[in-house]
Amino acid sequence: MNLHPMQPVKPETRVDSLLKQMSMTGFQGRKLGESVAVWSQMIEDPDVTIFAGLSGAMVPAGMQECLITLLENRFIDVLVSTGANIFHDICEHAGIRHYLGHHMVDDQDLFRQGIDRIYDVFAYEDQFRGVDAKIAEFAEGLVGFSGSSADFIRKLGVWLSHEYPSGRSITATAARLNIPIFIPALCDSSIGIALVMARRGGHLVMIDQLADTDQLTGYVEKAQKTGVIYVGGGVPKNFIQQTQVIASIHDHECGGHDYAIQYTTDTPHYGGLSGCTFEEAVSWGKESCTCRKVQCFCDATIALPLVTSALLAAGIRRSGHP
Repeated sequence: MNLHPMQPVKPETRVDSLLKQMSMTGFQGRKLGESVAVWSQMIEDPDVTIFAGLSGAMVPAGMQECLITLLENRFIDVLVSTGANIFHDICEHAGIRHYLGHHMVDDQDLFRQGIDRIYDVFAYEDQFRGVDAKIAEFAEGLVGFSGSSADFIRKLGVWLSHEYPSGRSITATAARLNIPIFIPALCDSSIGIALVMARRGGHLVMIDQLADTDQLTGYVEKAQKTGVIYVGGGVPKNFIQQTQVIASIHDHECGGHDYAIQYTTDTPHYGGLSGCTFEEAVSWGKESCTCRKVQCFCDATIALPLVTSALLAAGIRRSGHP
């Protein structure tokens, strides 16, 4: 057996060099470093379409600029997100902020003050409701709209840029760059609440979630290769994973995703899909048998800033993009 010596990490001023060193160590530090190497391969492979699944309260936790940077550099081609992340993203674009709070607090007192808590992040409920009303108002202007969540969010992103030209968001950036954002469980969010407000006001907007499935699978069927990156798990993860199964049913034998990365704190031994290993996914045909895959068990609020910074510091460029 040929073994490679473990290399102790030396302190570094460049995060890309640091994570490259970490890839030669052990445990989850090694997995974090390996994830940068796999993501770099995706970026440098001109045949790969990169899909990202986003779950967990990443925008309230401060990950918005990391995600915008990934979009702007085309390190992501298609984003599948929870509705909550996109709602909070819209809030930030509109100047509605999230605040530093604490997890050791009297939540009944917060309720009396109209403050919502997301672990150690606070926000004002009345401000959220104001954004609900603005989204409902936007939807009222789309009477008769019927389409996928990606179609709806693209229109919302364009409107957001016009309504708040000085703002910055994942939603508006994706619309500007023509990067689709799918929200397969859109009703399970404040965006869904806003659309119910519009509906009860007599303004019907139809979000066709089956069109989501069909459109997303179409991107996979057209791609020569696919890479997937999961921040957390949940609906976004399986929504992307199942495209390989759907494609095979319709005689597009894509062979499974060619690259796969997941940053998660969910473990596999309880049987939940968010902790489901990529090895398990191979049995379903969701990942290819030769897939370059890394599962890093790490809080995504630690992994995302480090990995995004490492990709930028390394000067990696997407083929066909400046």
